[in-house]
Amino acid sequence: MNIPCILIPILVGLICVILGYLLGKMNSKNDDSLTASLQADLDACRANTKNLNARIATLEADLAAKVNASAQSFASTAAPVFLFDSELATSALGRKIKENDLKIVEGIGPKIEALFNEAGIKTWYELSEASTEKLQSILDAGGENYAIHNPSTWARQALMAYQGKWKELKDWQESLLGGKE
Repeated sequence: MNIPCILIPILVGLICVILGYLLGKMNSKNDDSLTASLQADLDACRANTKNLNARIATLEADLAAKVNASAQSFASTAAPVFLFDSELATSALGRKIKENDLKIVEGIGPKIEALFNEAGIKTWYELSEASTEKLQSILDAGGENYAIHNPSTWARQALMAYQGKWKELKDWQESLLGGKE
């Protein structure tokens, strides 16, 4: 038996194992730095995505606000324009009338007018466009003293005032009882 023939392959194998181990250790250190670098890139991308999503939400809110403002300005310009004639209103109703005075509507007094003004209803046209449900919800929000009122005829009365149909409004109001049919 030749000892060098057995010893040489064992030594070569042992050297290969040691070299393989050392090379693996060196590569694993590089993998850790690569992993840390990739993790930092991923965190930066997530932060950028979060910022972009916040910016998109802001832009969508701005766009919605502009669309609403545009729709409101279109609605206000789309309404037919009736000129207010104070003398005609005074002669028909028998008292001096100011333009867009909501109190000429049977059933609306100064406090209810103030409630509607706070809710954004300041003109006869705006009152005529409001639904009975919306008017009732404004009254309900004002408290139990206001919730007992019935606004079912108020929009129609306001439309007559807006259109300058003073005689028709007076005749109809005479048949109403506290603004109710």
